[in-house]
Amino acid sequence: MALGKKKINVVTLGCSKNLVDSEFLMKQLDAGGWEVIHDSDDPSAKVVVINTCGFIADAKEESVETILNFISAKKKGQIEKVFVMGCLSQRYKDDLEKEIPEVDGFFGVSQLPEILANLNTKESPQLSNERLITTPNHFAFLKISEGCSWGCSFCAIPLIRGKHLSVPIPQLVEQAEILASNGVKELILIAQDSTFYGKDIYGTRKIAGLIQELSKINGIEWIRIHYAYPAGFPVELLTEMAQNSKVCKYIDIPFQHISDSVLNAMRRGITKQETLDLVTKIRYEVPNIAIRTTLLVGHPNETEKDFEELLEFVKSSKFERLGVFAYSPEEGTHSFTMPDTISQTEKERRVGILMEIQREISAEINRNRIGKQFKVIIDREEGEYIVGRSQFDSPEVDTEVLISKAKANKITLGSFVTCKIIEADDYDLFGEVETP
Repeated sequence: MALGKKKINVVTLGCSKNLVDSEFLMKQLDAGGWEVIHDSDDPSAKVVVINTCGFIADAKEESVETILNFISAKKKGQIEKVFVMGCLSQRYKDDLEKEIPEVDGFFGVSQLPEILANLNTKESPQLSNERLITTPNHFAFLKISEGCSWGCSFCAIPLIRGKHLSVPIPQLVEQAEILASNGVKELILIAQDSTFYGKDIYGTRKIAGLIQELSKINGIEWIRIHYAYPAGFPVELLTEMAQNSKVCKYIDIPFQHISDSVLNAMRRGITKQETLDLVTKIRYEVPNIAIRTTLLVGHPNETEKDFEELLEFVKSSKFERLGVFAYSPEEGTHSFTMPDTISQTEKERRVGILMEIQREISAEINRNRIGKQFKVIIDREEGEYIVGRSQFDSPEVDTEVLISKAKANKITLGSFVTCKIIEADDYDLFGEVETP
């Protein structure tokens, strides 16, 4: 290698979909002779690849700040090369090249061969379905499609990653089999819209069929679904969730809003009544399911009345998990042409009100779990606790089960245990392991 066999640091910003892209890159680099580390402060890594996020204002600022920090280290002679890839680079490459010329190369979201070539590393096509996972060995994300075809008014993803493109089922099964052979027990299916999966290559939505195939893999015990889209939701998925013991009774489905006027302005392709009917159907078809949703406040023309409707929706729906974002205008999107008349202070006020309501809902749900038993997967050790999750919770974003090390009895990371909940707070549960 022209750069020598050196240590390379791959830094990932943004979402889990970015993380998967980094993991595929890392496998190729590893096969090419690099010593690969991830999100590290190791000063011996003289080459850095930054996988950026360009989704919203805060993420873009973090990406630029990270690039500048590594360029500063390069100027001091601490590192030799800085490469930038991912969403920010895809969207703003020309501007970035002018503003930060010290970067050794900018690459978009689908330029793995070009990145490798600039690192004097030959691509290994036979390893195209393999990754170096950066998550704990017992769970991994499985990206089932790329891009999005919906065109929501506020979202820049189609501008960055293009229209929806599904990964064929055989390829995903091979990826999952490799993951399972390396100890992965939980697959977390991710996409911009997981429920649209297969429509582009099979002519019909195939998310339920994909899950059926993944369920056949030895070693996979949990399959979790993220980023479902509410419009045109495939009801056969609910049947599969209800009947398939490997599918977690959990779904991440961003509703964004409930007011008809805002949903229409957002170009969501669904009405208030259709949304309410879908929530009812999900809960009816899959009893005890945990629903995670995401909401967006402060979209242009969102009135106080619209916001009040959203408050009532959250109060009545009692979502197990909920996140709220404040709208930020993104160049090139439809809503960017609309006056952004709601102040940032007001947007943040609305976020705060919703999150306080959700805190109370979460506390109530958690209290109702006291005294009950749950199957829990053990993620990590932290302080005086061993930390796990039930099927109702995704890693990093949801409720965790904290088990005192003093009463843990040699629990191993990545194992499943039966846990009785003995105490709860707003966002966490405290449990003790039930002995057989």
